[in-house]
Amino acid sequence: MNARAELSLLAAGVRRIAEWDAEDGLIGYPPARANGWPELVTACRLKAPEAFAAAAALGHASGEDAPTPEGQLDVAHAPAQDLSTAPDLAPPSETPSALAATRPTLPAVRSELGDCQRCKLATSGRTTIVFGEGDPGAELMFVGEGPGFFEDQTGRPFVGKAGELLEKMINAMSLTRAEVYICNVVKCRPPENRNPEPDEIIACRPFLHAQIRAIRPKVVVALGKFAAQVLLDSSEPVSRLRGRWFEYVPSQLAELDSAAVAPVRLMPTFHPAYLLRNPDDKKLCWADLKLVMGELGLPRSAL
Repeated sequence: MNARAELSLLAAGVRRIAEWDAEDGLIGYPPARANGWPELVTACRLKAPEAFAAAAALGHASGEDAPTPEGQLDVAHAPAQDLSTAPDLAPPSETPSALAATRPTLPAVRSELGDCQRCKLATSGRTTIVFGEGDPGAELMFVGEGPGFFEDQTGRPFVGKAGELLEKMINAMSLTRAEVYICNVVKCRPPENRNPEPDEIIACRPFLHAQIRAIRPKVVVALGKFAAQVLLDSSEPVSRLRGRWFEYVPSQLAELDSAAVAPVRLMPTFHPAYLLRNPDDKKLCWADLKLVMGELGLPRSAL
């Protein structure tokens, strides 16, 4: 591929990737890697197929199909990728079988996750992977942001102060913690409890989608900004999303039997950690949870 086509691919691909990530609610980019060009080419194929095809055609039209220098990737002749599952691929390896299944089991998803090394959280001081816990056949699933210090130490989600509040919320819904399923968008603690970064979310997202498919809850409650934005492919703040019903259908299942992958009702609300800092908003969260209780046919308490 000639220099003109290569630059065209680079510019169009980076623009589309930025647009795609913005649509997904992700801002910022991870540090560059030594093999960044091949990764960018793969991203362009997955996220900007039209731009990639146009740039490749430009290279052929110029008649400059010279041999690719050793150590560089021949992007014009690289194997085609399956674009239908692009948003939920687990880079940089191939999609694991459990993640591609219409209904995997939770043990199979955990096995695929393994001793995960898919992003930098694996080497940033994590103690343990926090996969999730609860009833594998739960009708109600809570999805948070990521593990904190106590979760990292115990391997259990929501066991700190925010976890105590979440458990009170669950009990107020006439349920116990054992009757629901709880997990997070990312499975490893970000250093100093910082926000998850885009590459970390992308690496973990296929496992979250697989967990939801394995459990098939009637309702998912997205706790906070990151859970709501990742599950809804939205950049809206949770303050605008909360209190409204949405349907969650992973994009990679769009072509499968609709009866086998019925949409899941999704309710965004505030994260318990936010409520600890902003107790006046607890009444708004409770209003959201009462909508969930009505959807599930749970008795409403007097709280």
